[in-house]
Amino acid sequence: MSLPIASAASCGPAPACSAAASLLQGPLGRALWRGSELAGGPVSAWSSGFAALDAVLPGGGWPAQALSEILQPRPGVCEFRLLGPALAPALAGGRPLLLINPPFTPHLPGLAAWGLAPRQLLWLAPATPLQALWTLEQALKSNAAGALMAWLPEARPEQLRRLQACALGAHAPCFVFRPEAVATQSSAAPLRLLLRPEAGWTLALRLLKRRGPALAAPLRLRAVPPALEPLLSQRLLQDEPLPLATPTPITLTAPESRDVLAALARPARHAQGLGV
Repeated sequence: MSLPIASAASCGPAPACSAAASLLQGPLGRALWRGSELAGGPVSAWSSGFAALDAVLPGGGWPAQALSEILQPRPGVCEFRLLGPALAPALAGGRPLLLINPPFTPHLPGLAAWGLAPRQLLWLAPATPLQALWTLEQALKSNAAGALMAWLPEARPEQLRRLQACALGAHAPCFVFRPEAVATQSSAAPLRLLLRPEAGWTLALRLLKRRGPALAAPLRLRAVPPALEPLLSQRLLQDEPLPLATPTPITLTAPESRDVLAALARPARHAQGLGV
């Protein structure tokens, strides 16, 4: 919360000033912050792995005891590119990473490249949105995970308020993913970000809400999945787009046309994975 700081002249008698000063040195003082200044944040915070992002996050990293709400145009694209560098340190104590309602099947080799061991991954797929909310609430109350990631596209403001109340007693970072379309809705999450992918393996990150002054310009973070970086050519790693090739018309005979159409009609034999 943001409260005006009393001056020495308005503090009153000396004993009262001493008592007020001692209070401000403890947990109460750490909870106070000026609206024009970046809050110090909770005692527990994990570096995001991006120096530019840590510089604008209260506490210098992803917080515990709070929801971090991340909005994006499409789920399953940028989550681990943003959070991957911070997850392994958060799980260093041996506690699991809890994935609630992920949009795709977790891709174990891709997650292993981020330093996440398969035995530390706990994937839950609740049958309904209400069950997903209940699952996250119980996980926050139990403090059993080293980090929590939940995809809650249908969560309402009052439900987020309840989750934030549960997160106040949690000792792990908790990330809630929702669609970009809810950016105009109110949210009890103290940290709220809008995440979009850009060309050149860059993430555009706009801070919609934080404990501190507004940040006008979005951050642009270079984030290449570690499993893909050794396989990408220098041209693909550069910011400029690839030149467009001119398509060459192909003429197929009648039997070849039937073979191509039959191949396109068959379902793909591989599934998309989350965490590359």
